[in-house]
Amino acid sequence: MAEYQVYTFSNGIRLAHRQVMHTKIVHCGIMLDIGSRDESSSQTGLAHFWEHMAFKGTKKRKAYHIINKLEAVGGELNAYTTKEKICFYASVLDLHFEKAVDILSDITFHSVFPTKQLEMERSVILEEMAMYLDSPEDAIQDEFDELVFPNHPLGSNILGTKETVQNFSQKDLEEFIHDNLDTENIVISIVGNISFKKAKRVVSKYISEIPSFKRSSKRLVAPVQPVITKKVEKPISQSHMTIGFPAFSLHHESRLKYFTLIHLLGGSGMNSRLNLALREKNGLVYGIDANFTAFSDTGYTTINFATDKKNLKKAENLIYKEITNLQKKPLGDLQLKRLQDQLMGQLAMSDESNQSYMLMMAKSILDKNKVDSLEDIFNEIQSVTTSDILELAQTTLRLEEMSSLTYLSSN
Repeated sequence: MAEYQVYTFSNGIRLAHRQVMHTKIVHCGIMLDIGSRDESSSQTGLAHFWEHMAFKGTKKRKAYHIINKLEAVGGELNAYTTKEKICFYASVLDLHFEKAVDILSDITFHSVFPTKQLEMERSVILEEMAMYLDSPEDAIQDEFDELVFPNHPLGSNILGTKETVQNFSQKDLEEFIHDNLDTENIVISIVGNISFKKAKRVVSKYISEIPSFKRSSKRLVAPVQPVITKKVEKPISQSHMTIGFPAFSLHHESRLKYFTLIHLLGGSGMNSRLNLALREKNGLVYGIDANFTAFSDTGYTTINFATDKKNLKKAENLIYKEITNLQKKPLGDLQLKRLQDQLMGQLAMSDESNQSYMLMMAKSILDKNKVDSLEDIFNEIQSVTTSDILELAQTTLRLEEMSSLTYLSSN
């Protein structure tokens, strides 16, 4: 059996399907290639506002009926917004599969954005924004984005600003959807013990009447990332720091090799170079990580940590030392083998989650028009050489191209 199957409806919407025989749960999602980077300056936060308002009423359902439809049968309904995607998704017992497709298609394509609910949700989002601003580890990442993507939607906070959120109207939502909706860039993703034939039949029932749409707006090309160093004093207990480097886009041929390098430097394992140097050997941090974020036309890597103000400089120097070591000393063959085994093991465990696979499948088809098999990914990881790691460390983790943002503790 094929690992996954894809079917394109006449309006351009694609169905991605993977049948898993040993489960009673089916995971469904509708992912759209629309995100916060598609907003103008006056629309900052509008994609996320749409995500919230989609649950507040459709042409045939009120908010309570949307929430209760799946929760009443033990299911879950959720959504999220990123810089380039909006996704509405659900998990239910397979015998309620059609209810999930019904609700998801209804909130995605038939929301009416009631004025009363709009005013209420405006307050909810402002509270969400305040919560994030009270969390320095979240706030510093948003502010860092503003630094490296100045005057560009990629640098804007996904939640928006108080000013924009307070002014959004029903008309703003309708115009944003009209300008950005493109049925050829929508994927309905399904993973569970549902046959491909049944999935096509049920999905067709709810989306076949949706007309074709073409996006009329165009995404702004990502700018060249400037080199910026900024320090801000904050009334917080620890100093927080984000260090960043320009990186590859989703489509770069060396993307997976680079991901392997970043995993070695500061991945989720306790044996990452940065965790060993800063936590295990010196006790300077509770946690430290390096993350590679890839967009359709650009990307960046960040290193994030928090420490006592008096230890900040020492922590910085240790990070630079670990980067320099990667640039000067190639991995041994045994070190590379262990790195590859660890990365493959973690990816295999992630693949075990049917919900994660459903979301990944939708995104991969939107971004690359395919889903790489675990075997193909393993083969690519195993093809990475010590020379690849050394060369990428030398050409991408260049300290002269590094930007940084520091929240200095004033306590």
